[in-house]
Amino acid sequence: MAKIIEKEKIKKIVRTLPENAHIEDAMEKLYLLYKVEKGCRQADAGQIISHKEVKKRLHKWLI
Repeated sequence: MAKIIEKEKIKKIVRTLPENAHIEDAMEKLYLLYKVEKGCRQADAGQIISHKEVKKRLHKWLI
């Protein structure tokens, strides 16, 4: 059943593209959908980090 839902989401994205869209446009939208859904699954599984930890990691990158 999950595969059908995914296929319908893909069809919906393709249908919403303008007539002059390029393959890159479709790929970008599909990749965004994939990343958002992956993040939601990770959050549901408890694979998250705290806001405090994010700030700590970003601070290291910005120095």
